[in-house]
Amino acid sequence: MTVSPWQRRIQRAQELSREYPAAAEMLGFYIRVACFQEDFHRQLSSALSRSPASAAINRELSHVELSELSSRFESFLSLAEAHGPRQLSEVSRTLCERGANFCRELLGNCWMIVSPSDPQGFLAVAFLQPYAELLRSRSAPYPSVHTYAVCPFCNRRPVFGLLRPKGDGSARSLVCSFCLAEWEFRRIVCPGCGEENSQKLAVFTASEFDYIRVECCEACKTYLKTVNLSKNGRAEPMVDELASIPLDLWAHGQGYAKLQSNLLGM
Repeated sequence: MTVSPWQRRIQRAQELSREYPAAAEMLGFYIRVACFQEDFHRQLSSALSRSPASAAINRELSHVELSELSSRFESFLSLAEAHGPRQLSEVSRTLCERGANFCRELLGNCWMIVSPSDPQGFLAVAFLQPYAELLRSRSAPYPSVHTYAVCPFCNRRPVFGLLRPKGDGSARSLVCSFCLAEWEFRRIVCPGCGEENSQKLAVFTASEFDYIRVECCEACKTYLKTVNLSKNGRAEPMVDELASIPLDLWAHGQGYAKLQSNLLGM
């Protein structure tokens, strides 16, 4: 029986919740989000089965798409209100109170915004993400090697990096914060500003998460977490990145800003 990407992520989140109690509450919320996203993806696959294979993400949603998406947004907000962190719970309740027309406009706007910067934007993007993944899966293949630090499919910034075994070493790739596309990217270069001076590109690790690198740039003061699959082949990168909150707290304390927040706005 084939295990879906969401089921793999859910299983890993359950495992990490037991291993890292400090992250259990946040991972518990993620599990609920992932369950919703998997079911939502299945519904959209059927309801929007005629979406053209060439449909890009960086365009306005059609009336049909927006109607189909917005009709399910309230149930997602109810989930976030009941089980999310306090801030997201309060924002979800407020959005429900503002009504369907406001939420419909929010979804349309957030589909086009490259990087939301507020809690309601993060909620909208987390809700829209399964459709972004669906469109990517139906699109024409994109280059696996990309010279830019933005997604070759939807033009969003990466949410984390990966190191995959390759030959006698490992290859670096970046993962999109929206459609989760993955593309190879040069090792010694900052995805935030393009800095190539290795003296300004520091890498930090912690014993608790020795397979996750905090890659910091002194030029633009941003950081990106990279999951080293050569060291931990059991990792589900999206989930492990979420669980490694102590690394974010450390980086922020050192004056670095995260290049792109994850789907929970962290």
